Amino acid sequence: MRTVVAASSAGTAFEWYDFFIFGSLTQVISKTFFAGLNDTAGYIAALALFGVGFAFRPLGALVFGKIGDQAGRKGAFLATVLLMGGATFAIAFLPTYKQVGILSPILLILMRCVQGFALGGEYGGAAIYVAEHSPAGKRGWSTSWVQTSAAFGLFGALLVIMATRATVGNSAFDAWGWRIPFGVSIGLLGVSVWMRMKLSESPAFAAMKAEGEASKAPYAEAFGQWKNLKLVLLAFFSMMSAQGAVWYTSFFYIQTFMEKFLKVDPVDINGLMMTATAISAVFYVVFGWLSDRIGRKAVMLGGMTLALLFYFPGFHLLEKAANPALAEATAKAPVVVIADPADCSLQFDPVGKTAFVTSCDIVKSALANAGVSYVNQAAPAGTVATMKVGGVVVTSESAAGLPKARSKAVKAGVEARIKGALTKAGYPTKADPARMNKPLMLGVLFVFVIAATALFGPLAACLVELFPTRVRYTALSLPYHIGTGWVGGFLPFFAFAIVTAVGDIYAGLWFPVVFTLISVLTTAFLLPETRGRSLT
Repeated sequence: MRTVVAASSAGTAFEWYDFFIFGSLTQVISKTFFAGLNDTAGYIAALALFGVGFAFRPLGALVFGKIGDQAGRKGAFLATVLLMGGATFAIAFLPTYKQVGILSPILLILMRCVQGFALGGEYGGAAIYVAEHSPAGKRGWSTSWVQTSAAFGLFGALLVIMATRATVGNSAFDAWGWRIPFGVSIGLLGVSVWMRMKLSESPAFAAMKAEGEASKAPYAEAFGQWKNLKLVLLAFFSMMSAQGAVWYTSFFYIQTFMEKFLKVDPVDINGLMMTATAISAVFYVVFGWLSDRIGRKAVMLGGMTLALLFYFPGFHLLEKAANPALAEATAKAPVVVIADPADCSLQFDPVGKTAFVTSCDIVKSALANAGVSYVNQAAPAGTVATMKVGGVVVTSESAAGLPKARSKAVKAGVEARIKGALTKAGYPTKADPARMNKPLMLGVLFVFVIAATALFGPLAACLVELFPTRVRYTALSLPYHIGTGWVGGFLPFFAFAIVTAVGDIYAGLWFPVVFTLISVLTTAFLLPETRGRSLT
């Protein structure tokens, strides 16, 4: 049993490491592969590409789920680790945008799709393999070690990134050092393959195969029969909607929020996230063990409810702790944009091709790039937009219809005046490390860690126990990867996009709030307790 848990968890951790490097290097990726876009558009594009890997996870879940239900668990997740490791290693050698232009992001997208496809088949195989080996009374504890693999993978990614930055320096890291964390994956791939080659098939699947009971049509059984399809839908709405929202807010969007809006140095963010991630590894096991004692449902419901109640208070506390100068400036001198609504466009440009040239758009674009919250105030039709902050009024200009060079000069002039007014009102360009309250920041992260681990720790056992053996790999993998892939993977993208469009740095939190609320209600009223169910 120790060998089964160690090999399954270690292999999954290596795959998470490969996948999470990308999410932790969003800022560098945006500058390296999307250099043709402005800062905000490039950042949004990098976040979208982070999500693209998740978009392909359900496809991988279907392909490898069928393999796992028909040919066996072991072969399916041995293939996934080879695909994941190969794609990650290849990213280390991709050309930059400056070298080959548009071909650069195209190649990166291709590798990201392969990564997502591979990870789609990985988790379900590892969780099922461990659960089918485990005694019923220890299933939550045993599978919780698979859950810790995400923590170890993220911790490893952050550790390698931090060590590389410290060794080569920030400028060299941004230029070429970012390739090292991707290249290191080849060694992890070798170890992972070696460990998994030592495993044999799970006893539940082997017994089913020997009796000739393996499913010949997993898709038809899992999704064509209502008794199984309703379990797939229940798994998504009760557990996986919240899992995607809570976990990726706690470990990824919170990084985006601190870096882009609170202006915290990436080195400080990495240090805090490494500490929080190390702490989380313990609590996956604690809550998995607890679910063996009191049940899966109560533990998971407690975690998602805690997150739901703490999203807004937690992020407000984080602002006060990480960048008190920003919190003070926002309270004393809130930014108000006064403009004709007809003059304003939606400040969301994922491809960087929209020309924001009206007087209102120029103001809002400058504030979006600065990561500063503002409120809107309607002005009479035809009025030139203005921005008020701390008693200073900045009058914008329109660049519509002007030659390109003149339009660029007008925009630059307005942006310079806005930056000057923000600085005068006390808005910092960076968080001051001397004023940071790191214990409070870590305290906020700790609450989110408790919420995420209480939900995720027992989740593997609950999912495995929910589905019949014949279609377990296929039926389990799809809702899991739609939840973590489409809800969680695209969460940083959509949350950041909402902030950019609305102008409030907290507006993006409504995305995880909605999905978490759906799960809280569905779990409370519809999800049955699965603890102790037979897996055969």
